[in-house]
Order: sequence, then C-alpha cells, then structure tokens
Amino acid sequence: MGDLERFARWFAFYKLTVPGLALVGGSAFVCAVAMFTLDIPAYHLMTALFALYGVAFVAGPLLCPRVIIKGDLPDKTGVDQPISGVFDIENRSRRPVFDLSLGYFNLPKGLRLLEEDCGRVASLARGKHASLGVRLVALRRGLYTLPPLRAYTTFPFGLFRVQAARTSGGRLLVLPSFHPIETVDLPVGSRYQPGGVALTSHIGESPEYIGNREYRPGDNLRRVDYRSWARLGKPAVREYQEEYYCRVALILDTFVARRDTSPAGFPELESGVSLAASVADALARGEYLIDLFAAGPELYVFRAGRHLAHFENILEILACVEACRTNPFDTLAPALADELNNISTVVCVLLDWDDTRERLVRTAREAGCEVRVLIVRNGETTRPYAGLDEQYGRFTQLGIADVRSGGLERL
Repeated sequence: MGDLERFARWFAFYKLTVPGLALVGGSAFVCAVAMFTLDIPAYHLMTALFALYGVAFVAGPLLCPRVIIKGDLPDKTGVDQPISGVFDIENRSRRPVFDLSLGYFNLPKGLRLLEEDCGRVASLARGKHASLGVRLVALRRGLYTLPPLRAYTTFPFGLFRVQAARTSGGRLLVLPSFHPIETVDLPVGSRYQPGGVALTSHIGESPEYIGNREYRPGDNLRRVDYRSWARLGKPAVREYQEEYYCRVALILDTFVARRDTSPAGFPELESGVSLAASVADALARGEYLIDLFAAGPELYVFRAGRHLAHFENILEILACVEACRTNPFDTLAPALADELNNISTVVCVLLDWDDTRERLVRTAREAGCEVRVLIVRNGETTRPYAGLDEQYGRFTQLGIADVRSGGLERL
C-alpha cells in the first residue's frame, strides 16, 4: 500500500466524520455544477464550502486539547458477547474541551464497535474528569490485536476528527461459544500412567501400600522401611500399588478444503470447535485426564483435567485454532502415536469421514484404545461409515444446527 493510498484511507475512514463525508459529496456536486455553468451563485457556494473546510481543518489542530485516558477493556470475552470498558478522561488543557469522544478505528475483521454505545462529552472544563464508555462485540473466536483507543474532538463544526490522546493497543481473546452437555457416553478403560500421582499433581487416587520386600539396587531410598531393616537385619523397602486411571484424547479436525468464508468463519469448523468445547467441559467435570490434539497451521497438544489445568485453558487453546487448508492428519498421527500407549479412550470430533480420517481412527484402535467418533456435517460424508461401529467404535453424526441450538443433553 502506497503513501497516497494510506493517506486516502486515513482521511476517509478516520479524519472525516459522517457529516464531513456527506458534505464532501455535496461539495463535489457543487464543484461539478460550477465547472459547467457561468452562474455566479454556484461559485459563491463553492467558495463558502472551501472556506468552511479550511477553517475547520486549521482550527481543529490549533484548538486541540490535551487529555489523559485511564482505563482498559477486559482481556477475554465470548462470541456475540458485548464487552464494555469505562475510561476516565481528564482535561489537562488550559481551556475547556468540546465534543470529546472515544473510539476504535481500523478494528480487525471479526470485531465490531457498537458506536451507538460509545461515550461523548459535549463540554469538559479545565482540570475536570469524565467517564466515557466503549463497547465491542466479537463476531468470531480468536486472538485479536486491538488498535489504539483514540480520544478525539470534532470541534468546531463536526466535520473533522482531531486526536486529543490515544492508548497503546492491547489484545483480546475471544473464547468459542458452546452449550454445556450433561454427560458423554464413552467406552472407558484404565491404563497405567508413568508418573502415577505426580502426573495428577497429587490429587485423586493415592498409591496403596501392599507390603514390604527386600531392597534391590536402584530402589527409591525414600521407600526404605528402617523398622523392617532393623527387625530383619537386611534392607527392606515398602511396595505400593501403581496408578491406573482413564486418560482421554480429544482430537479436533480442522481440515477445511474450501476457500470461501464469512465474517463468522467456516460454519462446520466453528461448530466442531463448539462441540469439542462441550465434550471437554463434560469430561473436565469427571475424573479424566484430557489430552487435546488440534491440527491446524500448527499442531496444538495440551493436557488438562484432574487439577492439571482448568477448563478455561482448553477454551483458550480452542479459541486460537485456525482452519487448515492441507490435510493435517499426516502431522497429527505421529504426535498421537507417541501417546497412544498411555491413552484409554480417543474422542474424535471430525468434519467428514474419508480414507485419511479412517486411518487415524484405525491407528488408535490398533493401539488398544477405545474410540468414539463424532462427525459434524450437514448431509452425507465423503465415505459412508455405516456398519463400522463394531470395527472402530460408536459413530454419531450431528448437523451444524444441532450443535448451535444447544439442545444436546447427552452424547
């Protein structure tokens, strides 16, 4: 983008107000009339308009106030949930400030400023404070970098904005929307987890003492039973029962081959993310370890549950998952294969059913994991999955409207 184009965008979308833009259109019409007529009043009107613009353009910077902005917006929100920020404005000029407002300009795609709720002060005396509010709404999930918040005045004629102060831009994390479900029917089992209680931050089952045995080189010295050693005359150690519990892998399919999209994103992917959040929420309320695998432009691997991390952390990961244009299962399968020996159950949230997805599910089954397949798709899949329940596990297909309506109580 060249300097001239940047200046044109700045002038049209920030410097000029709505009345200023309207007056520009009227001025262009008057100039066109004045070029093709000898009527003197047309020239008088054109001269008056240029004089008005000149006075407003020069007087604004000369009378520009000096103000201080204090305040901030929340750093997290949800889709279609307006967030509000209240900012304190202090006038440190030597004169009163007129027509003072707050606003964001050049917001990222997916964020919208609710201008009807933005604050405005008609007059602010020297040294006085005022509270102005700003409201934003997110149309889709994601991590956004906010532009600076600007305090500006449109004095004297309301045609141009003159910046009085600005804040540094921050970040806004928009979490995915989801509807809680009561339970998820999973074919669960338990496997030995290396690390035992240490893996669950010492919360949950405790290792059970089952007896003593003779000391062997390499045994943990903390388990030496000195009373038995004194009684038997040789070293002895305590033995404990190892830890077994259910570890669930939640796999999110992000492969979207088509290119067209909407401000709200790809409907099937957004519904898949919402369903994954609902499943994770239901599992987080139980005694499960949850491993989240999401393959996008980057592979996300995150472990939560049993006090390792909060469900909020899972939502933060899901908020940043992007659509993948190339088939991600070649990347996902090796990362998953390293963990399959310790995983009890695999829950796949898929957007379709085809050969590559079938190979992923087959890999999980061959590793001894129980599998539950959830397909989010309107209409038929690329390959039929009927009759594969006995081979791979239970299949459930949901439409986009089914996920968004929130009518699901059990899966």
